[in-house]
Amino acid sequence: MAKLSVNINKLATIRNARGGNNPDLVSWAKKIQSYGAHGITVHPRPDQRHIRKSDVPALKAAVSTEYNIEGYPSDDFIKLIKEIKPEQCTLVPDPPHVLTSNAGWKVSEQKELLTKVLKELSAITRVSVFVEPDTFSFKDAKVLKELGAQRVELYTEEFAKNHSSVSKYKETAALCLEAGLELNAGHDLDLNNLATLISEIPEIKEVSIGHALICEALEFGMEETIKRYLDVLSK
Repeated sequence: MAKLSVNINKLATIRNARGGNNPDLVSWAKKIQSYGAHGITVHPRPDQRHIRKSDVPALKAAVSTEYNIEGYPSDDFIKLIKEIKPEQCTLVPDPPHVLTSNAGWKVSEQKELLTKVLKELSAITRVSVFVEPDTFSFKDAKVLKELGAQRVELYTEEFAKNHSSVSKYKETAALCLEAGLELNAGHDLDLNNLATLISEIPEIKEVSIGHALICEALEFGMEETIKRYLDVLSK
């Protein structure tokens, strides 16, 4: 069964809109885990528009499952990972100005950076690298494995938003598995499309879901929403 990691960036966005500490991220992280989620994901960005740098250590103390920190591997981000030592670090190639992650790594073009970062971080935590089928090859998968990556995260926006075929994701997944990499998946997954992805690629170890899950929780409540996700994943 794939694990569910809940991205709480959106809760931080709501908090920041009014200042103060409502909703309380630490309290909600504990509740989300108590409802059955297998992990908590955060993506601190330089402008701190949702998760703030100060949230990261506070949440470390609250996460009793798996803590996954996503981000672009700037010097500040690498320093943060070394300090916090989360169970997983997910590397994304997005620059500071983008609204949300919008592309996978182009491994051949960015190999120098990835070599440096993976050497530093793979000794500290499990590292997952954000990839997308249109720009990823078996050669890329082998390079990531050789550099120390343990997982890739399939960037699923096209599948999720456009109801596209899973076929190219299956092909990319097969390349990664052949190279010895494990699989995560995330971006725009929700209760309507998750079952298709998981049934077609059962090797996926973990899905990271934030925006849709928080929106669905407005309708069903957080506990019921997480229960529904766990039901999908268990089947």
